Amino acid sequence: MIKSLPNILTLTRIASIPLIVISFYVLGNSKFAHIFSATLFILAGITDFLDGYLARAYSIQSNLGKFLDPIADKLLVGAIILMLVHFDRADIFPSLAIICREIIVSGLREFLAEIRISIPVSKLAKVKTFVQIVAIFMLLLGNKGSGMAYVDVMGRIALWIAAALTLFTGYAYLKSGLQHISDTTSE
Repeated sequence: MIKSLPNILTLTRIASIPLIVISFYVLGNSKFAHIFSATLFILAGITDFLDGYLARAYSIQSNLGKFLDPIADKLLVGAIILMLVHFDRADIFPSLAIICREIIVSGLREFLAEIRISIPVSKLAKVKTFVQIVAIFMLLLGNKGSGMAYVDVMGRIALWIAAALTLFTGYAYLKSGLQHISDTTSE
């Protein structure tokens, strides 16, 4: 059972996506909908930390987990950001920057993996992920769910900060990746 726990957590993260989206459509703009969706999102974020921690701590990394984990992350963030934009709770430009960067970096990593090159996740990219999670949580919770003023505004500001970090770290990955690509083509 412990060997499959990281993969179960990853699949749980994927399963949380429709629940979060449906809560916005079914529960409407109620305080409960905001709290419910924000709570599910944070729980999904915790599973992201736990699945990686368990896999490394107990040396139970699997090919399925290596495949599913980054996909689960991209699906969660992409789907929720699109939903937030649809409900006019997130700005389009930082949202597009985040989604486009994830696609570019994923493609780059896939290509580099084929030529057996790995680019490690930078500390700044981890900060970006944290800011992004906080921003999305704040946008889901909003003023209504938190009962506090300016949570919506702070969430939007945090999303712009996450987008700036996204562009900066995406550029760093792209620059490093392109260096490896040009090194392999010149051989």
